[in-house]
Amino acid sequence: MNLEESMIRPIISLKAMATRRRGVGVGAIQQKQQVQAQYAAKGEELASEQIANFSQQLETFTKKLEDFAYKHRNEIKKNSQFRRHFQEMCAHVGVDPLASSKGFWASKLGVGDFYYELAVQVIEVCLSTNHINGGLITLNDLRTRLLKSRSKTRKENITNDDILRAVQKIKVLGELSMDDSRVLQLAEETGFVTIELIMDRLRWEETRTLQVIEHLIKEGLAWVDEQPSDTNQYWIPSLFLQQYYPIIGSSGSTESSLSSFYVS
Repeated sequence: MNLEESMIRPIISLKAMATRRRGVGVGAIQQKQQVQAQYAAKGEELASEQIANFSQQLETFTKKLEDFAYKHRNEIKKNSQFRRHFQEMCAHVGVDPLASSKGFWASKLGVGDFYYELAVQVIEVCLSTNHINGGLITLNDLRTRLLKSRSKTRKENITNDDILRAVQKIKVLGELSMDDSRVLQLAEETGFVTIELIMDRLRWEETRTLQVIEHLIKEGLAWVDEQPSDTNQYWIPSLFLQQYYPIIGSSGSTESSLSSFYVS
């Protein structure tokens, strides 16, 4: 063997080893991809099984909830605390008994009808007191008037929670802007505000302040009390009535006047 042959053989061996290594590398990558695909397929299979099991459990629970509701329908309608717990149970599984006035909940329990009827009565009370409070009424005052207006033969008690749930199911009849709400909150202290007070407390420009006051007056939410001085007072009738002629509900507790309803 001459020198040239002895140099060529190692080179050939190195090329063969490199070729084998490349083969092993490609095979490993392909095997890894196959394993990943198997894991993905198994994951999708497990996810589908879990979703199917969860759907079956949810369907079973909903059926039991319907059976429970039908069995205790009288307690749900008459007992306000029981009714609230029932609503919370429904919320946990995404069931809304008030979503429609038709179907199981309304036809078998009358739950939907109870809240829709209550919503109509809320509107009637708000409209009938509009000339007194400008359309803004506290939650406790509203509840007191509702209890007085309902038939004495009816035994269903009404809670603040019932009123809020009923109102949430009807379209908003009038909405206060953020500026309106901030002025009303400021007026809670004394029942009235002045231009100077708003500008000082809220750090507003005079133009912005006047626009809000004019809007509140136009909507009947604020009444002008002209003073001998140049400073007029703008009274919020519902807040004035709450402070000087408080109507406290049967619970004996007062609520913020902004936990209220506005009907234009």
